Amino acid sequence: MKNFIPVVTLLFGILFFQGFMAVESYAKEPIAMEMLADQDHQESDEANHSQDSSHGETVAGEHGEGEAHHSPPGWLVIPFVALLLMIATGPLFYEHFWHHNYPKIAVAFALLVVLYYLFVLDNVHGPVHALAEYVQFIALLASLYIASGGILIEIDKKATPLANVSLLLIGALISNLIGTTGASMLLIRPFIRLNKGNIQAYHIIFFIFMVSNVGGSLTPIGDPPLFLGFLKGIPFFWTLTHNWPAWVFALLVLAAVFYVIDRKFGRSADDSELETATYTNKFSLIGSKNFGWLFIVICSVFLDPNVIEWVPAIEYDGQKFSFIREIIMLSVAFLSYKFADQRAIKGNEFNFEPIREVAFIFIGIFGTMMPALELVGNFAKSPEGAALITHNTLYWGTGTLSGFLDNAPTYLNFLAAAMASKGASINNIEQVRQFAADGFHDSAFELMAIAIASVFFGAMTYIGNGPNFMVKSIAEQSGIRMPSFFGYIIRFSLPILLPLLFIVWLVFFAFA
Repeated sequence: MKNFIPVVTLLFGILFFQGFMAVESYAKEPIAMEMLADQDHQESDEANHSQDSSHGETVAGEHGEGEAHHSPPGWLVIPFVALLLMIATGPLFYEHFWHHNYPKIAVAFALLVVLYYLFVLDNVHGPVHALAEYVQFIALLASLYIASGGILIEIDKKATPLANVSLLLIGALISNLIGTTGASMLLIRPFIRLNKGNIQAYHIIFFIFMVSNVGGSLTPIGDPPLFLGFLKGIPFFWTLTHNWPAWVFALLVLAAVFYVIDRKFGRSADDSELETATYTNKFSLIGSKNFGWLFIVICSVFLDPNVIEWVPAIEYDGQKFSFIREIIMLSVAFLSYKFADQRAIKGNEFNFEPIREVAFIFIGIFGTMMPALELVGNFAKSPEGAALITHNTLYWGTGTLSGFLDNAPTYLNFLAAAMASKGASINNIEQVRQFAADGFHDSAFELMAIAIASVFFGAMTYIGNGPNFMVKSIAEQSGIRMPSFFGYIIRFSLPILLPLLFIVWLVFFAFA
C-alpha cells in the first residue's frame, strides 16, 4: 500500500501546488520588474539577449512550450469538472434539457477556458494546440465511423457465450491493425446483431473494455497514446515486444469474466423463442469496398509533417501542424458515405447522431481539459513531482488521469515528466529512442508502465478513450439502455476493471 501514498500525493499536489505557484508568480512579478528596471543598461541588454536566445532554443526544441505565459490557476479546472458532472447527471436527472442543450453547454464551457487563456493568461499556444488535436481527433473518428457504417457484416449464428467471447477476442486482435476506433466502429453493430433479443448493457461494456481499449496495446496503430509515442521516436515494434504479456493476461481475464457473466445472465429473452430460431452459421458481407476507404484512413495516419519532412504543414510557433492528413480523412468520410452500398447503410441503420454527439461533447472536453493537463505536466516536471516518479507512480498516475482526461495527452505528459526526471527531453528523438531502449536507469520499464496504464485505464470511463463514447452512442441508437457516466464506473469499472488493473500492477510492476 505504500506505493499508493506518492500516487495520491502526486495527483492532489498537481492542483494545490500549481495553483499556489501561479498566484505566487503573479505576486512576485511587479517586484521582479522593479529589480530589472534598476539594472544598468549593459546588464539589461545582456539579460535580454540571453533570454531571447534561450527562448529561441526552447521553441525549436520544445515546440513552443517556451512561450511566455502564466500557468493556469488551480480553480480553472472547475469548468472541466462541471462538464464531466453534467455528462454524468444530464441523461439521468434532466434528460430533455440535456439532450437539447448539450452542444451549447459544451461549447460554452470550452469558450470560457479558451478566452481565459487568450486574454488573461496571454497564452495562444495552448488553445492552438488543443484546436489542432481536436481536429485530428474528430477527423479520425468521423472518417472511421462513416466508412465503417457502409460495411454490413451479418453473422447467422446462435449467440452463445463462446461465440461472444470469440468475437471480442477477434476484435481485440483486429484493433492492433486498424486501431481501437476502427475495430470498434466495424464490429459493434455485428456484435449487437449477433445478440439480438439477448443484448444487455454488459455486452457493450465488455466490448468497450476489450475491443475499444485493452485490445489495442500491441502496436502504435492500436491506440492514440501509443501512436503519439511512435511519432516521438519510440520504435514501432517496441509496444509488441514489451506489452504482449500484460495484453494476453488482461484479455484472458476479461474473457473469462465475461464468459461466466454471459452464461449466468445472458438469456434475458425467453429461452423457447431462442430455441425455435434456426441458424446457418454463415457469414455475409455487404459493402466490402469500404474496406478500401478504411485502408486509406489508416495509411493517412502516418502522414505526419513532424516525421516526414516533405509532408506540407501549417507552421506555428516553431511547430508543424498537419492538415493534409485531416483533409484526406474528411474526404474519405464524405466519399465513403456518398458511394456506400445503400443496403449496408440501411442494414446498419446508419445515422450521424453518434458522431454529432461525440463531436460536441469533445469540443468541451478538449477545451476545458487544457488547465488540468498543463498543471499535471508542470507539477510532474517540477523537482517536487520528479521526486515522486517511479514505475509504480507512473502506472497509477498515468492510469488514473487517463480514465478522466483524454489518454493521449496524458501519456505524453507523463512520458515527458519521466524523461525530464532523468535529464532527457521528449522532443529529442534520439533521447526518446535511448529511453525506450533502457538507456537510462529502468527507463524502458517506466515507459512500459506509462504505455499499459494509458491504454488499459482508458476504459475506466466513457471519456477515457475516443471509441468509448462512440460505442455507447451507437448502442443507445440501437435501443440498448446503457448505464450513466457514474453507473458505468460503479457497476462495471470499479468491481470488474479496477481489480484487474490492480492485479496487472501486482503481476508486472509492483515487485519488479
